Amino acid sequence: MRLWPFRVRAGYSDRMDLVEFTPTADQYAYTFGGVRPIMRVKPGTALRLWSDDAFGGKLRSVDDVSSDKVDLRYVNPQTGPFWVEGAEPGDTLALHVVALEPARDWGASAAMPFFGGLTSTDRFATLQDHLPDTTWIYEVDRSRGTVGFAARHSDHQIELPLAPMLGTVGVAPAGGEARSSLVPDRFGGNMDTPELRAGVTIFLGVNVEGALFSIGDGHYRQGEGESCGTAVEGAMTTTLIVELIKGGGPGWPRIESDTHVMTIGSSRPMEDSWRIANVDLVHWVSELTGLHTMDSYQLCSQITEAPIANVVDANYSVAAKVAKDLLPRATAPYGGLHEDLRTRGATLGI
Repeated sequence: MRLWPFRVRAGYSDRMDLVEFTPTADQYAYTFGGVRPIMRVKPGTALRLWSDDAFGGKLRSVDDVSSDKVDLRYVNPQTGPFWVEGAEPGDTLALHVVALEPARDWGASAAMPFFGGLTSTDRFATLQDHLPDTTWIYEVDRSRGTVGFAARHSDHQIELPLAPMLGTVGVAPAGGEARSSLVPDRFGGNMDTPELRAGVTIFLGVNVEGALFSIGDGHYRQGEGESCGTAVEGAMTTTLIVELIKGGGPGWPRIESDTHVMTIGSSRPMEDSWRIANVDLVHWVSELTGLHTMDSYQLCSQITEAPIANVVDANYSVAAKVAKDLLPRATAPYGGLHEDLRTRGATLGI
């Protein structure tokens, strides 16, 4: 672990710590909750964290297949959990993603037996055989900002733009639960939303003392829905700033970007995920604008976008989002914390 001091703008401490942490394989967490904290951090700390890919680096060539190499008990290794000093149940944890940088020159994707949105699964049982266990390797070209798709059954190749995101960000669940790092729910977890990219702030309700947040499951890019069950999975270096708001913990994850406010719902069937996200967004817009709930419902009905995050996890995740410029009379969420964290993040020079 290394730590460097950085200057921050007036109004806060005149120094912000940037702590670098790379876990060893025996320090990976595979659940949210039920794991001892790896480190204590103070609100206002910046972290630069390395996380492994969803397969733990096991798929490195097209000859590596998941049925031989991947133990599903040990997928989505998390970096963390981190104990946030002063965090108590009912508080709001804010994590501002300053930067996401691919930490390898390749990423892997796979069609895994009985897993994915367009194949037989344990939840969607049919008499069909599973799709063939297949691995694709994507080469990263940092200078061009691309990942290269190479077809397995022809010579077709395409350069796709890098679009790094985090598949998993979450806190420990309530009630002493330990939930698999494959699961998205109220605590965040494996939401797999492309909205969780550099420049956004995610707000999570704190359920236990210290919050105990973890991150991982870096994706070099992913389509909405993650239909085959895996993105371009890759190790990631994530720079983020940790902040704490006393009280006001949201019931479901909320995200603010420079242009949108959004909520994430996770459940099954998918329409319940959609309902959860939209209900939380209606209430949030009502809070921000002072509108009656019914008026907020009507307004959101006309301006909400609802990108599907994933249709393959233990729960499905859906985002509901509204452009902030369509809410001109709204107050800044959480007292303008996102804008402030963006300003602080710029001082890191990353």
